[in-house]
Amino acid sequence: METVHLDDFLVDGILKEKPFREKVKETDWSIFKNKRVLIKGCTDVPVPTWAYLIITAHLSQNVERIYFGELRSAVKIYNRNPK
Repeated sequence: METVHLDDFLVDGILKEKPFREKVKETDWSIFKNKRVLIKGCTDVPVPTWAYLIITAHLSQNVERIYFGELRSAVKIYNRNPK
């Protein structure tokens, strides 16, 4: 399983909307094509809900499944081909 760390989107230790959106736009989300991806839920700073939604929207265009949280207790939030 691949992991997206929200810490990678921080600037000077905080999430700033404009740089966050630029980084999301510049990210090559196709590297996650047909993979299972975990959006790691724990960071050292508060992350607004909209940030998770933006990342989920971009990932959903490529991935098989999206999970949220920690690896041991991940919650499935998206499944491209539900059975």
